[in-house]
Amino acid sequence: MAQVLEFKLPDLGEGLTEAEIVRWLVQVGDVVAVDQPVVEVETAKAMVEVPCPYGGVVTARFGEEGTELPVGAPLLTVAVGEPSEAPEPAAEDRADGSGSGNVLVGYGTGGARAARRRRIRPAPLAPAGQAASPAAARDTVTAAPAPAAGPASSAAAPGRASRVARASRAARADAAAASVSQASAPADGPVPVISPLVRRLARQHGVDLRRLTGSGPEGLILRADVEKALRAKEAAGTDGVPAAAPAGIGAAAAGATGAVPLGTPPAARPAGVPGTDAGGRIPLKGIRGAVADKLTRSRREIPDATCWVDADATELLRTRAAMNAAGGPKISLLALLARICTAALARYPQLNATVDTEAREVVLLDRVHLGFAAQTDRGLVVPVVRDAHTRNAEALTDEFARLTEAARAGTLTPADLTGGTFTLNNYGVFGVDGSTPIINHPEAAMLGVGRIVPKPWVHEGELAVRQVVQLSLTFDHRVCDGGTAGGFLRHVADCVEQPAMLLRTL
Repeated sequence: MAQVLEFKLPDLGEGLTEAEIVRWLVQVGDVVAVDQPVVEVETAKAMVEVPCPYGGVVTARFGEEGTELPVGAPLLTVAVGEPSEAPEPAAEDRADGSGSGNVLVGYGTGGARAARRRRIRPAPLAPAGQAASPAAARDTVTAAPAPAAGPASSAAAPGRASRVARASRAARADAAAASVSQASAPADGPVPVISPLVRRLARQHGVDLRRLTGSGPEGLILRADVEKALRAKEAAGTDGVPAAAPAGIGAAAAGATGAVPLGTPPAARPAGVPGTDAGGRIPLKGIRGAVADKLTRSRREIPDATCWVDADATELLRTRAAMNAAGGPKISLLALLARICTAALARYPQLNATVDTEAREVVLLDRVHLGFAAQTDRGLVVPVVRDAHTRNAEALTDEFARLTEAARAGTLTPADLTGGTFTLNNYGVFGVDGSTPIINHPEAAMLGVGRIVPKPWVHEGELAVRQVVQLSLTFDHRVCDGGTAGGFLRHVADCVEQPAMLLRTL
């Protein structure tokens, strides 16, 4: 007897209470295997694919792309188990004698191998002159199919699994019929977009991603493609909003995305949205919302202070060039700075700490989990290098490269983004010299590194042009006083100016 099981959104990491559906990987009626990814969701920490613990036929999906679901909410239902009798094969499958591939796990018709993999059929081409709403096909596919009555020719009433299988085929047939009546609109299905920022930008300005041709790998739609489409609209005088848009369309867009498209006239603004010149609203959710909450808490709870110093980085750059010229894997400048950080933290452990506010104690940590700030299309993230104090320059370079690539691809796991004890912030990549950053709560300090630029410098008693960098340390004044913070920063600057000092800690 078949059984319909409900798969709920699981707990995806510490402190995560909700996730946004980015892309469905299965359709109603698809056959899924145990642990097969069924949906791609974005949490406040990362974008992950969620595997289904059941194997069988997908009978319903809950939530469209862009919908936020709380942890524990239903994601989809799957019919599993073995029916008491075989479902009647569809005519389209009986034609070649292979039988239907949409069967339950553990049960086969004529095509047992086809049942082990999901079948994907191309959508029929739309005949010219016919039009239908694209939402019709999508709603048909995502709606939960109602149990259908068994055929009159059956001697006994079929089991529930047989009804589910026939309902699944009926849902696919209805979706195909809806797509046939669609005119020139593109076929429904996943859009080749990875970045939620690109999706959000398109929604805010009314750009149909299905009409864009991506310039990325394998047709991937990039932010540049959306911006190009916006420029084309502006050149045509539409400014991202159709000139003949009916009344209320701006309100619908604002209700769906929380933002008012650029150029929306005051009369078309939804109720409750002030008629300012801000150009729109961006919801504080996902990674952006998590960052906002964390920085607000840090500013509210941590009495921070900042000190800074200029350092001559000429010898550090020469040392790195000599290391890379000797052959082997290339060493990154960030890895050398990280190695200097861990050496300084060994000398000043008060800065590798956290504050227990309830016990009113400073908790010194015996391991350095080094976070580093990384700016991505999805916002600011801080991946963490575990046990950075035990890694050499080569190992640090490899780990920085791995985490940076995962951050850009949006595949960082919650474990990659939590547990940091000290943060290295290389804001010099943005072309700035200094900064007073907000501490990454609940850490106690953050080292900032500005750009390295040639400047006049007194070297060995003479004026010379040297490569100078500004270093800053923002620290929690509860864990130490200025003497400790200044000693840490001066030691970092001395190692930058004379990298041979690191030999003392090897």
